[in-house]
Amino acid sequence: MIRSHVLICGGTGCTSSGSMSVREALEQELAAKGLSEEVKVVTTGCFGLCALGPIMIVYPDGTFYSMVKPEDMPEIVEEHLLKGRPVSRLIYAEKTEGKEERVQVHSLADTTFYKKQKRVALRNCGVINPEEIDEYIAMDGYQALGKVLTEMTPQDVIDVILASGLRGRGGAGFPTGRKWAFAAAQPAGQKYVCCNADEGDPGAFMDRSVLEGDPHAVLEAMAIAGYAIGSNQGYIYVRAEYPIAIHRLQIAIKQAREYGLLGKDIFGTGFDFDIDLRFGAGAFVCGEETALMTSIEGNRGEPRPRPPFPAVKGLFGCPTILNNVETYANVAQIILKGADWFASMGTETSKGTKVFALGGKITNTGLVEVPMGTTLREVIEEIGGGIPNGKKFKAAQTGGPSGGCIPASLIDTPIDYENLIANGSMMGSGGLIVMDEDTCMVDIARFFLDFTVDESCGKCTPCRIGTKRLLEILDKIIAGNGTLEDLDRLEELCNYIKSASLCGLGQTAPNPVLSTLSRFRDEYIAHVVDKKCPAGVCKSLLSYSIDPDKCKGCTLCSRVCPAGAISGTVKNPHVIDKEKCLKCGACIEKCKFGAIEKK
Repeated sequence: MIRSHVLICGGTGCTSSGSMSVREALEQELAAKGLSEEVKVVTTGCFGLCALGPIMIVYPDGTFYSMVKPEDMPEIVEEHLLKGRPVSRLIYAEKTEGKEERVQVHSLADTTFYKKQKRVALRNCGVINPEEIDEYIAMDGYQALGKVLTEMTPQDVIDVILASGLRGRGGAGFPTGRKWAFAAAQPAGQKYVCCNADEGDPGAFMDRSVLEGDPHAVLEAMAIAGYAIGSNQGYIYVRAEYPIAIHRLQIAIKQAREYGLLGKDIFGTGFDFDIDLRFGAGAFVCGEETALMTSIEGNRGEPRPRPPFPAVKGLFGCPTILNNVETYANVAQIILKGADWFASMGTETSKGTKVFALGGKITNTGLVEVPMGTTLREVIEEIGGGIPNGKKFKAAQTGGPSGGCIPASLIDTPIDYENLIANGSMMGSGGLIVMDEDTCMVDIARFFLDFTVDESCGKCTPCRIGTKRLLEILDKIIAGNGTLEDLDRLEELCNYIKSASLCGLGQTAPNPVLSTLSRFRDEYIAHVVDKKCPAGVCKSLLSYSIDPDKCKGCTLCSRVCPAGAISGTVKNPHVIDKEKCLKCGACIEKCKFGAIEKK
């Protein structure tokens, strides 16, 4: 008889931290103590608190262990699983509000990270074993598909999705129901249902985590979409760099076929629908719908002009719908709980919840899901735990390379599609990169633009050439050779690229530049007029010096300098030769007296 369940995170984050080694050590210890039949070990998807991995939760008491190691397993088995005494030193602890002391948080649900979250797309992640279809079924899995096939017409399904207000979670937020309705209205014949799992934004891992933690939710939703539009074939386009997600999708598809939930005559209703996987090679442009379909067809992933839109002429020239992983992850719950339930969350124009990959200069790095309309402040300061090391919040980048930077002055902005666009950014797939006072906004714009230049497919001139020229101007500014005229050229070129590019990659590529130019123009001016980087990031504009009044002559700085640029004798102030200095910062890291200044 099972008396305890031990859940261990098997998502990419915790796996890279050694969670599978923890599981192996735990199972060996349980076997040695004769507890293998009493304690069940379950590998789950992502819990969300990625920076605390490996994460382990013991039920029924729900004790939340973080950063566990294989060598901790004997103590946990002996003390907790045998004697019922949780191991205090391994229980997660967080700072109490406004105080420095740390308090233990025994339950995951009691953490500040979880309290304001509402998990819909992530409802099963960290809860079930994603490689066991029975566990998904036990959580109401495939009930929505059964309801659709036995109680609803295709139009009924579309009407529910329309009434729910569900919008695409992978880009500009096009209404999902309208997309399905366009495809359903096309003449009967071959149609396709596609899933975009080609998540390419730097710092984004929402879709990957859903596929790793709850793959059947996507399969069920695609089958529902197939019924709604009259399709019998689906494709999931997933990047090959996601081996865990691919492995679990393969298992899920095989299990669904064995259970008769994919394939011929599903639920005995005469409805046929199957799903196959196609792997992307890491091209960011294949996140664009027409480029993705071109790649599935076996061609080089390049976008096609629209119209015709994919709902009319898509994959292999047939009507096709394409939604991303998170969009599909909401569908079954909408069918089961109703459109009004979903529409009750969020704002007037942005319904439901949104998953964000929270990263950058933030205490709680990880995956969060909040109702639309939650403010940026709530996400950063409450759920995210604020900025570490006493630094000040400066900006947040949403939407990845296609988005923009939201300054600290707008931290109380409710997060929804319209508000982000109004403030020069966009929702995108849901990456949320937090920046503190030590971040150079010119450098950030250059970082995202450099990524876009590398990922441009080269098909259209505005994107292929224009983004390269933008990058050259930013390089010139960061090197200290920029002029005020360059700022005008930047803005003019950005507008040309936005209006003339063929696809969404080029049309949104200038967003990081335009938003930082608008919100942080003073930093650009400091770079071109004062030849200074206010954040102390751009090396060409930095100057290192040693304060003789603070220097104790300990010689540590001279010993670590890779260029031999620091000279001086023991117990006497040292000097930096600015001609030799590489501006690497090694001396600052070693100086114990704060004698080295970076300006």
